[in-house]
Amino acid sequence: MKKIILVIITVTAAAVLLVGPSILASSKPKAAAGPAGAKNAAASADTVFSVRTDTSVRKTLQTYIEVNGDVAAETNVDVVPDAAGKLTTLKAEVGSQVRKGQLVAEVDPSKPGAAYSLSPIYAPISGTVTAAPLSVGATVSTSTTVFSVGVMDKLEIVAKIPERDVGQLKAGLKAQITLEAFPGESFAAYVDQVAPVVDSTTRTKKIVLKFEKADSRINAGMFAGIRLDTVAYANRVAVPDEAVTTLRGATYVYVLKGDSTVERREVKTGVSVDGMTEIASGLTESETVVVQGQQLLSDGVKVRVVNAGGSKA
Repeated sequence: MKKIILVIITVTAAAVLLVGPSILASSKPKAAAGPAGAKNAAASADTVFSVRTDTSVRKTLQTYIEVNGDVAAETNVDVVPDAAGKLTTLKAEVGSQVRKGQLVAEVDPSKPGAAYSLSPIYAPISGTVTAAPLSVGATVSTSTTVFSVGVMDKLEIVAKIPERDVGQLKAGLKAQITLEAFPGESFAAYVDQVAPVVDSTTRTKKIVLKFEKADSRINAGMFAGIRLDTVAYANRVAVPDEAVTTLRGATYVYVLKGDSTVERREVKTGVSVDGMTEIASGLTESETVVVQGQQLLSDGVKVRVVNAGGSKA
């Protein structure tokens, strides 16, 4: 019995001698591995962020106002009778060409118990009849419009500008006119008149524009879309709006460097027009800036450019 116990003790001791060092080795912290820990830390520091970039450019930023208006005859005159009574004849209709002094209608001024000669109505100017609101038999007074006559070879555009924009208005401003009848085309115009007052009811100011060239396709009454150029900021460095970020009250762009790292650079911005922002200071022309992916960036980190088409800065 004693011999059996001695054998068990001997075997146990041998097992401890063999397994013990392995257990102790496995219980050591991994950080003690030395070179492996340093390698992991370096990998974390070398994280590369994917970004899209664009290039700063020097250009003119043209600000503008977009409003709607109506094409109208430059000269449009209402034709009224000299005497009250009933219309007996109408000698013109909408679209008719009339000459100054031409007979266009007649009014019977007779009253019950009395008969009078017909009172003629003459065209006050030469032009085209643009409105004929009455029919024969209608009762008219000396203030009733029987016809409207306009000069169709001299058209203009009438528009109303909101009060917030009236400070930019002046005669001579250039404009581009679009018409629904001619999609894809634009017609050059300029501001001819600016009303001296703001309408207190609509809070707008009336302007009148003239076409730079006459075009027989354009008719009075057409609906006009107007892009009115106001201030031109010439020779300005600009970047896409997406390149500009704000951090703790300051404005920055991330500039791509030659070693594929980025520099977070503070800038001063100016006007923004059609997706482009002026950089008044802090950036020069032809520098590469990050326009997408900057949310994860910080100064000095490495990036990989993944612009469409696989191009790299």
